[in-house]
Amino acid sequence: MSTALIENISGKGAKKYAQKRAAQGRPIKLGTQSHNPANRRPAWPTYVFLSIVVMVSVFPLYYTALLGSSTRLEIAQSPIPRLVPGVQLLHNLGDIVSHHQIEFWMSFGNSLLVAVLVSASTVFFSTLAGFSFAKLNFRGRTALYVFIIATMAIPMQLGTIPMFIMMNTFGWIDSLTALVVPNLVVAFGVFWMTQYLSEALPYELIEAARVDGASMFRTFWSIAMPAARPAAATLALFTFVGSWNNFFWPSVVLRSQMTLPLVIPQLRGAFTADHALVMSGVLLIALPLLVVFVVVGKQLVSGVMAGAVKG
Repeated sequence: MSTALIENISGKGAKKYAQKRAAQGRPIKLGTQSHNPANRRPAWPTYVFLSIVVMVSVFPLYYTALLGSSTRLEIAQSPIPRLVPGVQLLHNLGDIVSHHQIEFWMSFGNSLLVAVLVSASTVFFSTLAGFSFAKLNFRGRTALYVFIIATMAIPMQLGTIPMFIMMNTFGWIDSLTALVVPNLVVAFGVFWMTQYLSEALPYELIEAARVDGASMFRTFWSIAMPAARPAAATLALFTFVGSWNNFFWPSVVLRSQMTLPLVIPQLRGAFTADHALVMSGVLLIALPLLVVFVVVGKQLVSGVMAGAVKG
């Protein structure tokens, strides 16, 4: 390949490198497998850096498993009672499931129901709003969109008291409805889907559907929803994780009913804290999320990459 073409493609630095290789009798052939950047293996510092990132990310979960595999006495004697999780973890998990002060399976069902409903509603309404803001022209669109984005700067805690008063007025205190209805749609979801649909959904598809006689909602359901599937999958996953781990708002509005994050404080005991049991409970809450990421992670990444290529 000529150095002039290399300069046009990659710049003067690549041209000088190509000339140096040619002077050494090793001209660059971009068509070969060895010079394809996609097939080039990263250097060892990359692997070292990624290994450090993985260890730092996994260590909290690993340490939680170590404490959950111990007894109260072992934790009192040493901050790191063991190096490998043991069978005591299964006994601690069994104690949590059969604990006389908590209803584990009811709490698990409540958390699952709320997380699924919130994720589904957030994806649907966020995609609907994103389609409207991205592809429809109506009066006040920009101002309304800016107002929605501005609400992201307001901390959730500032709205706790008025939201609690509304839930009490509606009679939803100690009801799962108080967890679902306020989270049917969030500002971040609207922003996420608006930005995605503005690039991934061509106007020509919308015009073709309208010419064929499709209503606006039918156009949204048949054209926008399939186009938004990669971004919707990502939004659904992270919304599910956020709803599953939510502790603050359920602790405000729930009384007799429980979700899994509310179960953990009840494992501490009235006078002494059983840290082994608490850490086992933390691990038990994290396990369903790990299963979700393992099962859905590959399809999620492939869907995002496919959407990026199509966009």
